[in-house]
Order: sequence, then C-alpha cells, then structure tokens
Amino acid sequence: MPISASGGIQPDACERAYLNGTLVSWDGQPIAPLTNNRVRVWLREQVASILQSPAIKDDEPFSNYGLRPRQLITRLEQWLKRRCMPTMLYDYPTIDLLAEHLVPQHEARSQLSPSLLPPTEPGEPIAIVGIGCRFPGGANSPTAFWQLLQDGVDAITEVPADRWDVQERFNTDRSVPGAVVTRWGGFLDDIDQFDNGFFGISPREAACMDPQQRILLETAWEAFEDAGIPVDQLAGSQTGVFVGSWLSDYGQSQLGMLDQIDTYVGTGSVLSLLANRLSYAFDFHGPSMVTDTACSSSLVALHLACQSIRTGESSIALAGGSNLLLSPAFAINFSKARVLSPDGRCKTFDARADGYVRSEGVGLVVLKRLSQALADDDRIYAVIRGGVVHQDGLTNGIMAPNRHAQEAMLRLAYHRAGIAPEDVNYIEAHGTGTFLGDPIETMALGAVLGANRNEHAPCLIGSVKTNIGHLEGAAGVAGLIKVALMLYHRELVPSLHFETPNPHIPFEELALEVVQEHRAWQSNHPLRTAGVSSFGFGGTIAHMVLQEAPVANTLNASDTEPDEPPYLLPLSARSPQAL
Repeated sequence: MPISASGGIQPDACERAYLNGTLVSWDGQPIAPLTNNRVRVWLREQVASILQSPAIKDDEPFSNYGLRPRQLITRLEQWLKRRCMPTMLYDYPTIDLLAEHLVPQHEARSQLSPSLLPPTEPGEPIAIVGIGCRFPGGANSPTAFWQLLQDGVDAITEVPADRWDVQERFNTDRSVPGAVVTRWGGFLDDIDQFDNGFFGISPREAACMDPQQRILLETAWEAFEDAGIPVDQLAGSQTGVFVGSWLSDYGQSQLGMLDQIDTYVGTGSVLSLLANRLSYAFDFHGPSMVTDTACSSSLVALHLACQSIRTGESSIALAGGSNLLLSPAFAINFSKARVLSPDGRCKTFDARADGYVRSEGVGLVVLKRLSQALADDDRIYAVIRGGVVHQDGLTNGIMAPNRHAQEAMLRLAYHRAGIAPEDVNYIEAHGTGTFLGDPIETMALGAVLGANRNEHAPCLIGSVKTNIGHLEGAAGVAGLIKVALMLYHRELVPSLHFETPNPHIPFEELALEVVQEHRAWQSNHPLRTAGVSSFGFGGTIAHMVLQEAPVANTLNASDTEPDEPPYLLPLSARSPQAL
C-alpha cells in the first residue's frame, strides 16, 4: 500500500491504485517476479537511501553500517506486501544473504539434515557421578540448588557493599560516564573465607589467589565427596581438569597496583591456574586447561572433558566453570551496550524481556565412562550422550546470534547422539531474556526439535537464568546441573518471570512450551532426554545432549523408600586427629 514518509497510509494514492488495478493486497506479491539480482539492486538502493551513502557492499554486514534493522524491515514489508520478522537481518546479515533468502527458489544455507551428514557411531555415553556447586541464593550443594529450583526461588539481590558502591555507580542514564543501569545481581556468600591450611597453602599465598581458585578447590573436593571418590585415591592418575571462565576481576585489580605486586600475584591471577591449581593440589596428571569462549566457556569445557575421556586421554574428569563479579567495569560496559536488564531479572521468552542480570557462581561435575560408572556401582545423576561446539561465523555484528548456525549445531548434536530430535522432552535454553535473542534461539529450536512432533507433546523449554541470573563463564554448567538434577529426580521445575509471551515467538507453531510449574516429568519414551545450550557473545555456541541413567542401574531419588529409612551421616576432616 502507498505509504507516506511518516509511515502513514496515503488514502488518495490507494484509491488511484485500486481504480487502475495496481493495488496489491498485503499478502500478495510484488508485480514483477523476484530475482536475486532484482532484490540485490533494491536492497542496495534502500540501504544507500537510509544511510545517505552510495558505497554499499553486498557482502558487508548491515551492522557495520550502523543500520538499525527496523529501518530496512519497514521498507521491506512495504515492498513485499507482507510482514517480516525483525530478526530477519540477524538471520541474513548482508545484502547477499538476505537476497538469497528472499528469492522464492532460495534454499536455506546451513540447513543440515541427517541425510546429508556422514554416518557416525555415537561415542560411549559419559556419566555424571558427582556435583559440587556454589550458586546464588545459598545454593551451595546439589541438594540446596535442587530445593531452590523446586521452590521457584528468584535468587537475585542488590549488589553487596563488598563488591562495589552501587549508590555511586547506579544511574538509569547510561550516557553518564561510569554509570551502571541496574542495582541487581546474583551473588555468592563469604567469598573472602577460605581454609588455606586444609589445602596446604600459606596465608600469604592464599591472599594473592583469585577467589575463583579458592572456591574451585572447595567445590572440587565437594564434587568428589558427592561422587563417593576419595580424592587421594586419584593422586597420580590421568584425571583431567577442564574449567570454563572468562574474567579475573581480582587478578586485574592486583596487577593494577604495581607497587604492591607480590611473588604470588602471577599464579594467583592468571586464568590458566583455575584448572592447574586443582591438578597441582590433588596431583592429577591428566589434561588441565581453562577455556574462554565468553558465556559458553563452561559448556565448551564440559564438551572437551567428554572428548578427553572418550579418547582415553583422561580416565576421569572434573569439569565446569566459575564466575565472580568483583569490579563494576563490565557492568558499566554492558550498561553502555544495552545488554543489562534495568530491573535485574532475566524475563526469558517474555514480552518484557529487556536484557540479563549478571551473576556469580561455580559449578563442577565429576565425569566417567558410563560403563565404568555402572561397574563401580556409582550413583548416576544423568548421562551425556553427546555434544557439539560451533561458531556463528559472519553475522549482523560480532555479538549478534546466528539462527542458521544454531540449527546446524542442533541437528549435528542429535545426529551424533543417535537421538531423533522429536524424541527430546526438554531444552535448557541459553535464554538470556533479550527481546530479539530469545526469538532467534526459539526459531532454531522449533525448526529442529519442533518438527515432526506429536501435536500434544510440545518440546518443553526453560532457563535457569530466571532463577539465578546469567553466570556468564559458568552459565553452561549451571544449566547442565539443573538438567541433571531434573533427570535424576524425574521432575520439571519452573522457568520464572514468564507472564506474556514474546510476540515474536510463535510457540504453538514452533511446538515449544515454557515450563511454568514444578511437576512430574512425564515421558512416553523409555529414557527422558534433554538438551542444554550455551552461547558466547563472540559466536562460539555449544549444545549437549543428556539422558537419564539406565533405570535398572541408577539409585534414583524418586524410588520408593521404606517408612523408616536408615540415615547416613558422613563426616569428613583433613586428618584422623581432626575427625
């Protein structure tokens, strides 16, 4: 329909077009057939017009020109006489790619189907036999974390005084230098407390250690305790350590005080020591590494740990991630970048989604081959059937998501795991709670997991970020631990802050449904199956496929117990004398 420069309909022009027989209905097509060249020329002209610049390249991302998606989408809708999703420029971020998509004969790039993939035998499943964690809301054990999830607790609080002066930094005007647009976050308690003597570390060295190192030591010990494995029995073994993390606020602070740098500042500050410290303390001889892929760091670390076990490089692995917020620097940066929610809540999949809230956390899991875990009669939380790590490649800006890359990753992950996507019951989404990021992720989930499903059995989705915020480098392991606990207990827990569905997410069409209440996990398949996604803002994305342990071999928490069960009271100490 003829539209004025201000966006209004022009009635007189509409009447003339109608009388001339040239008025096209909203759901019609342009008069001339679309060709790739015609679309490219039109897009080039429109972008040049919007930007007032003739030098437009077909292979340059729109974001590099500073083009706002809505500007071009509005013109595109008028030209095509149909509605276009605002996420289109993220899915097809250049003139080349958008033209290819708009031409009717286009074939979506990256639409990998199982028939196009080389056949592969799924690797041996990996069992999760132990969990250690420190999450906001006092969730300092798998039991406490499970209680928090069951109760639907929102663990977000105001920034504590020992992190930074929130009164000084808080300002809703993001243009103010040094401003942080939110007062909220997810925080751990007592991060300054550490029993250095327990780990044989001097007070002087402990004071120079990043608190992430200290908490990882404690959490690692607890994870092995939870697995029923005495750590000293692993000394000298090929136990691997894989930790995902991306920031050391403490290290940056220490290195910034040049006149106070101590002997131990180097080993206390660098990220590599987050893993190496554990291997050193417990005398592990397997691989020991830290992965930094931003917010996907810990899930990538878990993927590498599984690969190391499957290749025989590690006999057992400790894997997870950590994140602490000790400086307002990135809160200021993310405020400028408009990625933080002012009210400090991840409203994932909701129409009110306006960004995420930063949070702290540490999570570690103990991994074994499933065959070994069964032989050792271990308690198995869940089984990892497979995983995939991909990259977004060229997108509409380095921080912009890529739906096609996400689809390709999901297809490959379930192909490698030997599981049909329609048999997956639940997905723990990356789900940060952004207005356009959530639709892009759900469109990919619907394309892969929503297809070929029973109409009465949608794929259930949720995000732990609605409970404890976005743990950034440790976000992936938090989601994985949540799913492992749900599989172990055979229960689903609610995703919070979901009131009005995001208008850009057609849930019914995608065969997706947000879990909104704590309930039993019903399944028509022998083994409940779930997936966990984690995306880094630099484009490294990961997905892991989890399944409940074989029913006959797991000591499941939902099994029937006698009226008066025996109670085991485990006690531990550093030495027999202390015990």
